[in-house]
Formats: sequence, structure tokens, C-alpha cells
Amino acid sequence: MYQTDPPRSPKDVLPTMYDLPSEDPEEPGLPDQFHILQPRLLDETFCPPNYPSDRIFVASDLNLYYDAQHPLWHKRPDWFAVLGVSRLYNQRNLRLSYVLWQEGVSPFVVVELLSPGTENEDLGQTLRDIEQPPGKWEVYEQFLRIPYYAVFDRYKYEFKMFKLDGGRYAEVALSESRFWIPELQLGLGVWHGSYQDVEQPWLRWYHRTGNWVSTAVEIERQRAEIERQRTQRLIAQLRSLGVEPDLD
Repeated sequence: MYQTDPPRSPKDVLPTMYDLPSEDPEEPGLPDQFHILQPRLLDETFCPPNYPSDRIFVASDLNLYYDAQHPLWHKRPDWFAVLGVSRLYNQRNLRLSYVLWQEGVSPFVVVELLSPGTENEDLGQTLRDIEQPPGKWEVYEQFLRIPYYAVFDRYKYEFKMFKLDGGRYAEVALSESRFWIPELQLGLGVWHGSYQDVEQPWLRWYHRTGNWVSTAVEIERQRAEIERQRTQRLIAQLRSLGVEPDLD
């Protein structure tokens, strides 16, 4: 690749989202159901009140290209969120990948779902082969400098949060498996409940009040219950006046 004098910006000369592969050919197959449902719950409940919805980009299992010096190097976070960018690429297209030198903004928070085959890399416990790209921990910590890195063990249901401190990730102490992120005005924690008819611990976002952020299905159920209660009160009022309501 040849540069001009004066040099042009990486955004102009490096490959774009359309030029880079959107999948890793060395990792065939699709994620398991947990890796599909858990990111979906994170998507549904991620609603930082200080950012409009059209200026938040969230993704799961999407190629994240991070190094202009090595344009093909990428990672595929299980879930990540970027703040202050359009939901669409160039304000019009759905993304095939997230290309840092095109977007100009690193993710603010990333979540990895641990499994035996990925745990060591996700926790930065592998030695790097200098002939290979760096691992996820190093990329998130040193290349992208993502402020918050969460890991969730899908087998032990253990939640850990790491915060960037002095250029390095430091594990933070959690209270009741919850962690409040002031910049987001949201917290992340382990919720024991049923999602998509599956009862188990899940990672999800919560409000300052401590209440979990509702999903669309839960909001609809809440509305239906409020309407049911309103109808019951109206029926009781009519009967107290000696009027039998026509319930048909």
C-alpha cells in the first residue's frame, strides 16, 4: 500500500466495511442458542437515557476491525456497544462489520460469554505468539481501550467486570452480582428469570432504581395487566351501583 505526500487519512486509503470479510472462514458454523439469546437480551435492555436510540450501535458476533496497520486483524465480541455513532453505516446502510478507522469511535462496553474453549483468551491468560494477532484481552485493553469489559460464565453463571484503570484492566468488586456504570446511567447484573421461555440466570441491564430494564414482551404484559385491572375496577364500580355490566 502506497501513501501520498502529504499522507491521506486511513479513512480514505484503508479498506472499508464493504472490502473486508464479514465472517471468519476458519470459524465455520453458527453460535449455540445461549450465544444467540443472551446477546438479544442485552440488546433489548440496553437503553442509556443520556443517548438517543439512533446514536447507539450494539452488535453481537460481528467482525470488529481494529488495527489500521493490519487491516485484516479482527475480533468477534459476543456483544458490544458503541455510543455516539449512528445505528447505520454512513447514515444509511446496515453494517457488515465494524471498522474502527472508518467509524472513529471504539466500543464503550464489551461482553464476552465464557466457555471452556475461549475462557483463557477472554481472561487474558494465554501467551501471545508474536506471529499471530493479539488475543481479545489485549485488543480490548491496549488497542481499543474499551472502558468496561464484562465476562459471564454460561456454565457457572459467574459475572465479572473489569474497568480500565491506568491503561490496564482491573477487576472490580461486585455487589450482589451487579455493577453500576455511571457514564451510562445503567447497571449490568445477573437476573434470575425466564427469557424466551428459558428459566436460568441471565445477564441484563438495570435502572438506577435497581429495577431491571423491561423487554418489549414484558412491557406489553405490563400494559395488558394494567388494562385488566382497570377493567376489573370499572366492573366493580358498576356492580356497586346495581348495574350488571355486559361482559360480552
